[in-house]
Amino acid sequence: MNSDAASVDAYVEGLPEHRRVAVATVRQLILENLPDGYEETMQYGMISYVVPLSRFPTTYNGQPLTYLSLASQKRHLSLYLMGVYGDAESDFAARYAATGKKLTMGKSCLRFTRVENLPLDVIAEEVRRLPVDAFLAQYIDAKSSSKRSPQG
Repeated sequence: MNSDAASVDAYVEGLPEHRRVAVATVRQLILENLPDGYEETMQYGMISYVVPLSRFPTTYNGQPLTYLSLASQKRHLSLYLMGVYGDAESDFAARYAATGKKLTMGKSCLRFTRVENLPLDVIAEEVRRLPVDAFLAQYIDAKSSSKRSPQG
């Protein structure tokens, strides 16, 4: 479900109460653990935490490079963890599983219905894991690798 909210606050306020509480809780966790240099914005109808174009203007689509996004979808809430997707060495799934909570995740999209189903300490650790310079290095390395591969 894409939103046309002009601001993050408007996005959160426009959610049904049970989702508003969940999104606000995860948003606060992100803000408390987000490394310096990322900016919170609305992007693609979701709350996103991005590398500003003033820091890294050479993206494939001219949009700020997304580190994290948080969204209310039709049947669930989503937390997009681009650092997990781009890092083959990430042990996120193992750390998550060690908590005993069920992981429902695609390549970067962690799906959940209630905050109580999330291991918030693992999420906080993942948010903190990649300062902007490390995330950019990972992104640049992935782009360079795809250009060298036969399919890239």
